[in-house]
Amino acid sequence: MALVIGITGGIGSGKSTVCRIFQMLGVPVFEADVTAKQLYESSEELRSGLIRLFGSDIYKADGKPDRKKLASIIFTNDNQLAKVNELVHPAVRKEFENWLKELEHFPYVIHEAAILFESGFYKMMDYTILVTAPEDQRIERVAKRDGVDAGTVKKRMRKQWPEEDKQKLADKILVNDNKEMMIPEIIRMDKNIKTHGKIW
Repeated sequence: MALVIGITGGIGSGKSTVCRIFQMLGVPVFEADVTAKQLYESSEELRSGLIRLFGSDIYKADGKPDRKKLASIIFTNDNQLAKVNELVHPAVRKEFENWLKELEHFPYVIHEAAILFESGFYKMMDYTILVTAPEDQRIERVAKRDGVDAGTVKKRMRKQWPEEDKQKLADKILVNDNKEMMIPEIIRMDKNIKTHGKIW
């Protein structure tokens, strides 16, 4: 049975980069956030739930969700965000469980999620890795990537748990500050998991 390693990190921390390195080492990676986006279009159950919450114009004429409208609702209203999460999280969990069944022959797999701790999904993991970076670097990365200003990035950051809270729950912390060499550390972890079934 494959071990499940959860990888998370705040916006701009570089968790996707870490996951890409694991993929290069031949490790299957489940991207919870990408899966959630796909489910907005493919899951009839999720579609019905969103229409029930926000009305039919939450979907555009082409059948795709109006992501701008959805983002403006959930990023400004914590109550609405919680309701959307109640619909999305069980759907993503089901997808993950089906995905995992096909990969039991691997020594381990990665489950990448932005809100691994916030959603409580970390309890299903064998180990968790938190990718972290200095706040100014994270703001700079996201502003450049998304073409937004620093104020917008900070607002998004405030929607996520503080780093200290995540660090208390993480089994391993990876610092992605462009100074520490992450690749040797990831290779070492990969070897340890494959040899001893542990990340250290």
